[in-house]
Amino acid sequence: MKKIVLTGGGTLGHVTPHLSLIPHLQEAGYEIHYIGTEKGMEAEKIRSVPGVTYHAVKSGKLRRYFSWQNFTDPFRVIAGMFQSAALMGKIKPDVAFSKGGFVAVPVVFGAWINRIPVVCHESDLTPGLANKLCKPFAKKIATTFPECAQALGAKAEMTGTPLRPELFHGSRAKGLSLLGFDGSKPILMMMGGSSGAQAVNKALREALPRLLPHFDVAHLCGKGNLDESLRGTAGYTQIEMLSAELPDALACTDLVLSRAGSNALCEFQALCKPMLLVPYPKGASRGDQILNAQSLEKRGLCRVLLQENMTAETLFSSLMDTWAAREQLTAAMQAAPPADGTQRVLEMIEEVQK
Repeated sequence: MKKIVLTGGGTLGHVTPHLSLIPHLQEAGYEIHYIGTEKGMEAEKIRSVPGVTYHAVKSGKLRRYFSWQNFTDPFRVIAGMFQSAALMGKIKPDVAFSKGGFVAVPVVFGAWINRIPVVCHESDLTPGLANKLCKPFAKKIATTFPECAQALGAKAEMTGTPLRPELFHGSRAKGLSLLGFDGSKPILMMMGGSSGAQAVNKALREALPRLLPHFDVAHLCGKGNLDESLRGTAGYTQIEMLSAELPDALACTDLVLSRAGSNALCEFQALCKPMLLVPYPKGASRGDQILNAQSLEKRGLCRVLLQENMTAETLFSSLMDTWAAREQLTAAMQAAPPADGTQRVLEMIEEVQK
């Protein structure tokens, strides 16, 4: 039986592509091991997946800003490298697949020490620091954006992102029932990412009086962000987050308002959902979401509203403009290269073993 080690963590975006690949890898007969941190988001998600053995290693965060932990975390990374190298020697996998994030660096290095071929995946338009550090030790790098493949050179190839197969099997009827809508009006869904998006939540709620005559609004506002004063508002449903029911909710969605995390963008693009993106501003991140959104906008696949230009009024007018352009946006998404990279990434995992 072939063995594979998966790694990646820090955000949900580093984990969900693994969840997409795991059923295919199990079907192909792989014994699957996952190396992550003890308490990261990946530990919570992957430990509950049947048939996957989880191993925890030490890891430090790769920060671009001053923190006292910058002095101690390099020692954690070095410890993680020794732990990962020992684990690789014990598991003896045929291949490793890394989704990035700070835990991936010691794991990819541990694979290289043991001469295990590695495939990396980079979701954003510009390579993250972890994948830049991992590049010398990888055989191939899959990317979501063409610009990223170009930046990473000969090892890289634009593939799209592995997407969950259940995403494409949502039921519109179940989605309408879940959200409490009758389908008589188009449905606007706002998704704020795994932790919500406070600025967009606020602007959307302020714009509700203008929006509700045109749309039913499904608001996935993030954990702890429900607004009790709006409970019972006709045509407005707020939910902290959806997991298993998300494909049904998306099946009945006509227009999406979202941040610009790469995995979500690939899902919306694959489902051909017209989208208005409000990327995280540069100060709140390394600016990757702004670049992600601009890349899609340049290719005619979405509309973008920068957070510094967002008010309830500009959000309303941008949503109405996006809705007016829905046919043009949908046609561009249908004509674009596939956003679902599942098949090509699986092929790359096989290719590096030859």
